[in-house]
Amino acid sequence: MSLLDQSLGSIATSVAGATAVFHQFKLDFCCGGQLSLREALAKRELNEQDVVTALTALQQQTTDHINWQEKPVKELIEHIVTRFHQRHRQQLPELTRLARRVEHVHGMDPNCPNGLTEHLEQMYQELESHMMKEEQILFPMLAGGIYPSGPISVMEEEHIQHGDALETLCKLTNDITLPAGACNTWTALYIGLEELRQDLMQHILLENEILFVQPKAKAHGEGGVCCGGCQ
Repeated sequence: MSLLDQSLGSIATSVAGATAVFHQFKLDFCCGGQLSLREALAKRELNEQDVVTALTALQQQTTDHINWQEKPVKELIEHIVTRFHQRHRQQLPELTRLARRVEHVHGMDPNCPNGLTEHLEQMYQELESHMMKEEQILFPMLAGGIYPSGPISVMEEEHIQHGDALETLCKLTNDITLPAGACNTWTALYIGLEELRQDLMQHILLENEILFVQPKAKAHGEGGVCCGGCQ
């Protein structure tokens, strides 16, 4: 079935990130979730191709395995920035908006993840600070063949803090488990949270186990500069 023939509710709860597209085009996927995408676009007199293209891009995000240990440091850095840093900057504001809506409407429900909005705002603030330090300071050094043990240790410590934040997120959401009868907004929120969890874990793994290790090896084998972190 084509995207145009699927309901807004179905797309919102099956395509991670779709709610951000719907929000951008002001399409009501919650109360108006029973409308097909085609009907909703016609109602608002929007161009079908613009929305379908955006949704299709989300569906087609590559999951092909790449052995990043065999790739140049600069290529891995570019991948991390485009695939994870930029994605987190899209994910967290939208997830915060969805969480705020869920808490506002369902705050009296014992299953409601009360406190999630504030927690996501804090996560975004801390993650944005972390990513900026990497992009402005650490990544240029690694790309230049310099292995700065001090900054890397700081980033690794912050990764632990991000992991703790994910644990708190899971506690607030019953391990991101939807209660029976959850609305489309609640469902879309938890789909996005699961995507965030998986993305952030993969992001941290690539940095800790490959990016932060690879320059250290290159410092000895390819003339790079070691900054005292080698043991």
